[in-house]
Amino acid sequence: MFKIGLIGAGMMGGVHASCYHKLEALGVKVTAVADITEGRAGKLAELSGAETYGSGFDLIEKADVDAIDICLPTYLHTRHALAAMDKGRAVFIEKPVCLTRAEGLALLEKQRQTGVQVMVGQCLRFWNEYVWLKQAADDGRYGQIQSGVFQRLSALPSWSWENWLNRAECSGSMAQDMHIHDTDFIRYLMGEPTGIHTAATRDESQTINHIFTTYHYPSAVLFAEGVWDYPAGFPFGMGYRVKFARATAVFDSNTSPSLVVYQDDGQKVVPELNKLILDNQTSAGNLSDQGGHFNELNYFVTRLIAGESIEEAALAEGVRSLDLVLDEIESVGGARLNP
Repeated sequence: MFKIGLIGAGMMGGVHASCYHKLEALGVKVTAVADITEGRAGKLAELSGAETYGSGFDLIEKADVDAIDICLPTYLHTRHALAAMDKGRAVFIEKPVCLTRAEGLALLEKQRQTGVQVMVGQCLRFWNEYVWLKQAADDGRYGQIQSGVFQRLSALPSWSWENWLNRAECSGSMAQDMHIHDTDFIRYLMGEPTGIHTAATRDESQTINHIFTTYHYPSAVLFAEGVWDYPAGFPFGMGYRVKFARATAVFDSNTSPSLVVYQDDGQKVVPELNKLILDNQTSAGNLSDQGGHFNELNYFVTRLIAGESIEEAALAEGVRSLDLVLDEIESVGGARLNP
């Protein structure tokens, strides 16, 4: 049995617990769950009969596990990941990997010292519509990408513990917590940009709440928009519109079919995609299709069980995408302006 220690039993911890439950046929099982909020760890532990711990550090120190999955607020990632690596455990860290550049360097140095496997939860790399886009770009079926627009739109998050998501000192603002999905995927799709240009608007506390970044490449321009301060009734949505030399692909998470390809020959193609609605889901998050989270955790445990190294969304990739987002944030004066 491959044993998982899950730290953090909030919204994302619930999604991960459901994913691991679906992976039990592979011999994977959550055997330890930690959360400082009384009762939350127990709720997730019921899914697999796991032991519970009152803190992540207790779990790291005492639990008999093969890998540790960190689903904590961003500002708590680094301390727990460093402790887990010191114990020789493989680590999965939810995105963004950490809060600061210094923390990113500390994580990379600890990995160099310990040699442990670390993966970051940049789940778009495993989301079906984005997997299709990456494959189409790599195999050249429609020629080169010429332009692209990526969007991630949301109402103000209301599910975070002690409202940490809306505190820039804890999350880095929506630019670092949510927009990083598209920044990371654009890097994955196109490589490092030759230049970027960012603009942003801010809320009453002068924290970024809407960001717009253009990524320049030698033969293409891509653009990403992220926002999370729309009214409470506004539905979460993510998507892209990418123009290849011989087709345009459009993905909208709120439509069916979600992905349509408009070819230059006039044909409209709807790629076949496998949607995954998790059974026994304890926390749905903001999407009904949780396939990207399942796919990334399936990759994580499958590679570890086989004794293979983590290549996709490895620690170094997570840190590099963090650096690029911080470049964006710093170029507009920081996540929160000084009053």
